Amino acid sequence: MTSSFRYLIFHKPYGVLSQFTQETPKHSTLKDYIDVPDVYPVGRLDWDSEGLLLLTNDGKLQHRLCDPRFAHQRTYWVQVERIPDADAITKLQTGVEIQDYRTRPAQVRLLPKDPPVGDRNPPIRFRKNVPTAWLEMTLTEGKNRQVRRMTAAVGFPTLRLIRVSIAHLCLDGLQLGQWRNLTASELKLLHHL
Repeated sequence: MTSSFRYLIFHKPYGVLSQFTQETPKHSTLKDYIDVPDVYPVGRLDWDSEGLLLLTNDGKLQHRLCDPRFAHQRTYWVQVERIPDADAITKLQTGVEIQDYRTRPAQVRLLPKDPPVGDRNPPIRFRKNVPTAWLEMTLTEGKNRQVRRMTAAVGFPTLRLIRVSIAHLCLDGLQLGQWRNLTASELKLLHHL
């Protein structure tokens, strides 16, 4: 391992693009939060998603983590419109058709209570007569807008999406908009994936 490699995690807020260059003044970018040269996101989170983003300048590691053959787990907390029934959960677990693709099996469970997350700015759309629920979904693939497409395919649109872990890396108290370097133990585990 070369000491010139950098590895950090960032708690990406809603409305931030997973890139350093600004294409439109409408959205902020990683540059507004991270002042570390030459690091790049491993994978991405859409501008309307929140949560854990890993950044590095280690191209080999970046390739391995993004390659679907290695099937690294990514866990999300997903707030959906209405309360999914057992049938919808089973479909999400076994795989659903999105566009012309069938998703791999996933770990999906209905959370018994709201996860410990702060309010989103701006808040999600709220409808008085429509309840919401939170799912925990662990995927081993990352197609474009996959979680949103999966929940929509079973009739429960995503209102809020937060990635809480990538493999063994977790947000663990990292505040919204903050970043930190990986610890030595996190780094060791990362290189042994």
